[in-house]
Amino acid sequence: MPGTDFEPRHLETLDRDLRRFSRLEAATSYAGRPIVGPSIALVFIVMAGLFAALFFGQSSNTMIVVMAAGFGAYMAINIGANDVANNMGPAVGANALSMGGAIAIAAVFESAGALLAGGDVVSTISKGIIDPTGIQNAQIFIWAMMAALISSALWVNLATWVGAPVSTTHSVVGGVMGAGIAAAGFAAVNWPTMGKIAASWVISPVLGGAIAALFLAFIKSRIIYQEDKIAAARKWVPVLIGIMATAFAAYLALKGLKRIVKIDITTALTIGLAVGAVTYFITKPMIRKQSEGLENRNKSLKVLFGIPLVFSAALLSFAHGANDVANAVGPLAAIVHASEFGDFAAKVAIPTWVMIIGAFGISFGLFLFGPKLIRMVGSQITKLNPMRAYCVALSAAITVIVASWLGLPVSSTHIAVGGVFGVGFFREWDAERRLRAARNTVPERPVLTPKERRRRKLVRRSHFLTIIAAWVITVPAAALLSALIFLGIQTVVS
Repeated sequence: MPGTDFEPRHLETLDRDLRRFSRLEAATSYAGRPIVGPSIALVFIVMAGLFAALFFGQSSNTMIVVMAAGFGAYMAINIGANDVANNMGPAVGANALSMGGAIAIAAVFESAGALLAGGDVVSTISKGIIDPTGIQNAQIFIWAMMAALISSALWVNLATWVGAPVSTTHSVVGGVMGAGIAAAGFAAVNWPTMGKIAASWVISPVLGGAIAALFLAFIKSRIIYQEDKIAAARKWVPVLIGIMATAFAAYLALKGLKRIVKIDITTALTIGLAVGAVTYFITKPMIRKQSEGLENRNKSLKVLFGIPLVFSAALLSFAHGANDVANAVGPLAAIVHASEFGDFAAKVAIPTWVMIIGAFGISFGLFLFGPKLIRMVGSQITKLNPMRAYCVALSAAITVIVASWLGLPVSSTHIAVGGVFGVGFFREWDAERRLRAARNTVPERPVLTPKERRRRKLVRRSHFLTIIAAWVITVPAAALLSALIFLGIQTVVS
């Protein structure tokens, strides 16, 4: 009807206005997105401080504990943003898990590991890095631990922003060392222990990479390059799953259950072998049934490795929560102990509320900032599929067991990322080997130019160099930052 609001020209005007509003909403959402994560993180940090005030009670040092709880929450958020990517990155990169599924699983299992099996005793000077007796009094010790907490959190935050997965434990070690030197001089540092930690920079990634490459070589030779891939998979996939179950059962018995019971390496391996044998006999008929009707091609093999890969990612997260969270909140536990009792000791019990801050902080960091590093580890270093990602997860568990048996200090971050590098470099070597074999068979095959050979590299060298550089400078950078922060605090409070 003429003159009503339903005339075509009025509808055109309405559509035009609605489109403007839609564009405005989209622009507002895009502009506001960068501040949503930091805003939620800030609210959590403030809540952690209030939580600490509630549990610690009223004393002369309450404000110090509140500040330390805030920085502890900040550190936990950064662990979630950086460290957890090592467990979930391969599964996401292999498309075995969606980003949302990985974040949900990691949040649940990291928190469960921290709260159920997290170490109830932690070395406040991070595995004997400094001698507490060299520090003059409890107040100086508190400020040294505060500086270590702040510096390690800032360093991990910077590494996450750059896109480099680094060891949060090494960051804490560097922070404690730098603050200890600033407070009591170079003589306070246990240099042999620092030498072992420095050696782990090389040992962890090389061992993790070598084990991952060996398993990938086994899978390629025994399954992928076989004429009947499905028959080969039915034979060997249950064996590989049994090995995974053995490794993870021993790993969790050795590292993840220390709060409940102390288990030596022999007992852990016995438990692992028993679990592995049971898993093999359970999964053998399941793999046979799952493989029925699959085509004889590589794409079909990915289906058989998908579910074991998800389980391995969840178990790695549980073990990580049980181990690394305690190390990260160690300085906070030390500050709480020194503030409450007026002294400092080599080992203290971690209050439950401190572990809660650590566990929830990791979950918040993972939800808010985790996807960036998950994508980096999962797909930007080298291309992963379920078989390659499975090798990375398996190498992480086995490397920790081997290192514990040999008494070597290792970093879970370096092991996992080293496994990704190992898989990528093995693929480069294998591709080059097959190319040479093809050229020997067909001599007239054209030779690749140096530029084309560089283009075909399967590990992105820019990411490789960035990550290696970040690993090398983590301890000295965190130490220098911690020393400067400690001296700044001393200037303010004196």
